Amino acid sequence: MEYILAVFLFAVSASVTPGPNNVLIMTSGVNFGVKKSIPLLCGICIGFAIMLLVVSFGFMQVFILYPNLHLIIKIIGVSYLLYLAWVISRSSLPISADIKPLPLSFFNGALYQWVNAKAWVVASGAVAAFTTVGASNIEQNIVIAAIFLLVSFPCVGLWLFFGSLLKRALSNNKYRSVFNNTMALLLVLSVIPVILEIKQQLLY
Repeated sequence: MEYILAVFLFAVSASVTPGPNNVLIMTSGVNFGVKKSIPLLCGICIGFAIMLLVVSFGFMQVFILYPNLHLIIKIIGVSYLLYLAWVISRSSLPISADIKPLPLSFFNGALYQWVNAKAWVVASGAVAAFTTVGASNIEQNIVIAAIFLLVSFPCVGLWLFFGSLLKRALSNNKYRSVFNNTMALLLVLSVIPVILEIKQQLLY
């Protein structure tokens, strides 16, 4: 029971604190409301649980053996995050525009976990802190992923709820544009450390 409680508290603190996932879901709530943002919420929560399982079963060892593969994934990840930032900024377009912005999908949310720096840190930290070498290792990995899956829905969903509350306050296109561009900028800023890592790897 103490073990489950410890993992639970870690999952809550990791899921409810500010990060790229919560920026995405809150922005979706502001622009599209709760109902249309549910697929993105499911993609984030289920996608992270799957990623955590994959990491726990030794995927990080592949990066150690093949560092160039890690570099390629980083470059793809940065490109994808910048694309998401562009999508968010495009959400500022007036509804009467020729191309209406669409909410991010389940696939967008799930795929984003693999390029989310915070998700990698949390997944690696959870595996390092709450697993022990032995026969029960597989069971521990499944328990950790299951707890994160259950906890992340209400925690990340809270940010979606906050976003939906802001929707009315930001009904003015000008205010919504400022909000969306600010959220897009936060995503870009979050990837700067990764860009610097890529630059360092390419130089050396």
